[in-house]
Amino acid sequence: MTTAPRTFRIAAIPADGVGREVVAAGRAVLDALAADSGGAFAFEWEEFPWGCGYYERTGRMMDEDGLDRLKDFDAIYFGAVGWPTVPDHISLWGLRLKICQSFDQWANVRPVHFLPGVVSPLRKADDTELDWVVVRENSEGEYAGLGGRNLGGRGPGGEVAVQSALFTEVGCERIMRFAFDLARTRGRRKVSSVTKSNAQQYGMVLWDDVFRRVAADYPDVETESVLVDAMSAKFVLRPEDLSVVVASNLNADILSDLGSALAGSLGLAASANLNPERRFPSMFEPVHGSAPDIAGQGLANPIGAVGSAALMLEHFGLPDQAARLNKAIEATTAAGILTRDVGGTAATEDVTKALIDALTI
Repeated sequence: MTTAPRTFRIAAIPADGVGREVVAAGRAVLDALAADSGGAFAFEWEEFPWGCGYYERTGRMMDEDGLDRLKDFDAIYFGAVGWPTVPDHISLWGLRLKICQSFDQWANVRPVHFLPGVVSPLRKADDTELDWVVVRENSEGEYAGLGGRNLGGRGPGGEVAVQSALFTEVGCERIMRFAFDLARTRGRRKVSSVTKSNAQQYGMVLWDDVFRRVAADYPDVETESVLVDAMSAKFVLRPEDLSVVVASNLNADILSDLGSALAGSLGLAASANLNPERRFPSMFEPVHGSAPDIAGQGLANPIGAVGSAALMLEHFGLPDQAARLNKAIEATTAAGILTRDVGGTAATEDVTKALIDALTI
């Protein structure tokens, strides 16, 4: 008896700049993987034209009913948002953060992988095995969007802006338990909590209190609590001591970018915005921005987008296929087929072809 393929409905949102190029590359690689699966699974794509160009035409970053149209997809595959003609706070809040917060994608996972053939600026990477993952609280914290601007009537120089960070026990506990559960699947069972409770005596003290309480339920997992400035130094000086790093929205955002830079380039960095309860679709996107300086030139690095696709496959319960994709990435970089951001001369289409070819090896 022939088993019907499992078809995953994916909403593709290339958005802006190089997002269009890397989403196209990722789709090509995923379709090749599906074609080589022996009919086990397939992808059904629907692409949405939202982004800064759409904003300039309509005054909106996405359709008014956009969330309703997205909610029944199995996942969202996102490119990058932002363009010089649209203020960043409009583009980010109008599209990416609107999706993340409305769909309660509260766990942002950003692995830090050091790939063969990619030269790291970190000398320790030459002879030390380094591999860690940053788990970012993705629903509240410093990006809760609470605050406002007022007193503009005072005239130039008299306006006041207030930006409040939101920390809740529920938000802290669920991301920390997610991090501890993830640590139990790794070679080294360790969770490092990032804090700044010496200066932020309310929100981050609550963060610390919840971390200690949650840690008591995981006696088999090693823990540490490190101030964010000290953790920035640790990323550079003692990265071999890291396994799972859990941090608030802003702190994890910054630290994960540092980790990706240490691995060689933001162009390599993958991420997953997860709604672990699966009440809504999760969203998978490379960490890099829209890169207006190289957009449309075929120079963008598709590795981050393809790594994000591997995270999507894991989310779908296809770990073996995710592993195939990650092995293809390693084979491609080891062969020296690298884009400009990591010291190579390959074009986006060259890397995409190499990834597809590596899937059949």
